[in-house]
Amino acid sequence: MKAAIVTIGDEILIGQIVDTNSAFIAKALDEVGFKIIESVSISDTEHAISETMLRFQNQVDLVVMTGGLGPTKDDVTKKTFCSYFNDVLISDDEVLKHVTILIEDFYKRKITQMNKDQALVPSQATVLFNKVGTAPGMLMQKEQTYFVSLPGVPYEMKYLVSEVLIPYVSNIFTPYYNVHQTIITHGVGESLLAERITEWENNLPEFISLAYLPSPRMVKLRLSTSGYDKLLLESAIQEQVNKLKPLITDCLIGLNENETIFKVVSDLLKQHDLTIACAESCTGGQIAKLLNEIPGASAYFNGGVVTYATQSKIDVLGVSKILIDEYSVVSEQVALAMALGAQRLFKTNMAIATTGNAGPSKGDADVEVGTVCMAIVSKFGNKTFTFNFGQPREKVVDSAVNKAFEIVREEIIKNIS
Repeated sequence: MKAAIVTIGDEILIGQIVDTNSAFIAKALDEVGFKIIESVSISDTEHAISETMLRFQNQVDLVVMTGGLGPTKDDVTKKTFCSYFNDVLISDDEVLKHVTILIEDFYKRKITQMNKDQALVPSQATVLFNKVGTAPGMLMQKEQTYFVSLPGVPYEMKYLVSEVLIPYVSNIFTPYYNVHQTIITHGVGESLLAERITEWENNLPEFISLAYLPSPRMVKLRLSTSGYDKLLLESAIQEQVNKLKPLITDCLIGLNENETIFKVVSDLLKQHDLTIACAESCTGGQIAKLLNEIPGASAYFNGGVVTYATQSKIDVLGVSKILIDEYSVVSEQVALAMALGAQRLFKTNMAIATTGNAGPSKGDADVEVGTVCMAIVSKFGNKTFTFNFGQPREKVVDSAVNKAFEIVREEIIKNIS
């Protein structure tokens, strides 16, 4: 089963809004067995819409379009559907009743003709009733292809996809399954990881594909297969995951697509009744933010400070000015003093500290731009590190934050787990 996704609107093409609809639709269709062959954004014009429909005609089984269903003159999707299917618009009684109640009873204003026109649909269309908005969805078939038009408002689109469209197409098409398994690794680059698992990758069955999905400090490995026997597919994928695990034990974070190093560290801290604090300079509070935003953080995160200026390190954390003068504000010695100060200030089992020069120019320290010094202190001992994360500034900060969490994770795993 093949599908295409089309988002309609000049606001997308000029970058005024970000298209999040396509990702949601793609995931929903993938879960019921569709292969997405293309996702495209087009202008809100009759010509662009009709040409796109013609291009996908009989090339895919399903085309899902969002946008262009509003009540204003620049919304032309319904008109284009009528032209493409040689149809006419009629008023749908159920939709009109819903729109009237929504406008007059909920919004407390008199319904206008423009509001009533929201109930107009092609006479041959299957109406996808929109309980959460005024614009209904439409489904029409021409030859081998079903065309679906949905409102572009994200919450309306999501409702129609989840509650109406997916159940409908699941009844039309023979059940088919796309099975994916994501393996999350952290701290090993894509090329090094690929070298490590080359033999395993070369021995994958032909019906299972592997994709590398790299991001800063993280690489996701996605195994995928498709077919009609879901249990058999899942078993085949699991067999390959079991073979892979021993090869990546040191960098394996989890098998949940949404797993992160931050969530892993959070779970480890809670699991072992540990508390942590942080003292940050170049990372500007990002470590504290990530620790804090996970539900239940109060169980392990006592607090953090951003001592960005050199003097604040002295005043807040008690770092010795003599130490700073001797070793520089960006040094392992100062990072260690910052971590000890945070641990003392917040009375925790552990503390992590960062101090560095993220660039683009040198600050109070005469060190190479991109240099970050870190320290972790705990009952297992104290450790310091120096890294250079290059440039630009955003990369330095992101890399430093991720590395800090790696250090905390490794400290816990090596000494407790």
